[in-house]
Amino acid sequence: MNRPSSKELSQKIKKSRDAVLSSRISVINPVILAADALELDYLIEDIGAVLLKLLDEVKPDYYAGHRPPQRSYVDKIKDSELFAFQWKSRTLGSDIYFKFALHRERFWLVSLHKTRSTKGRKR
Repeated sequence: MNRPSSKELSQKIKKSRDAVLSSRISVINPVILAADALELDYLIEDIGAVLLKLLDEVKPDYYAGHRPPQRSYVDKIKDSELFAFQWKSRTLGSDIYFKFALHRERFWLVSLHKTRSTKGRKR
């Protein structure tokens, strides 16, 4: 089976949106997120609103991760599946790379930055 399917990705996006709406958000590396936020021109305190807009924009077709999804090696979310997407974001006005995990009903932001390489990723 070629995981994740479009249906599975839609469910992950919906669960992510639900977690963000409930303020169940964690960030793997806040220092890197802050630097990337500056480059994308949004305020870090607006991350919840930005994430909601991105989760409304993203589509399963924008999936840019591995099949099957990679698993995290970071202790906080160890072995959780990582879901990566890449697309031209209307919200941020740039090509972005967006990676997250769902772990214990929390949304974990792993990466959110301008696309750095298109090698092997869908647009």
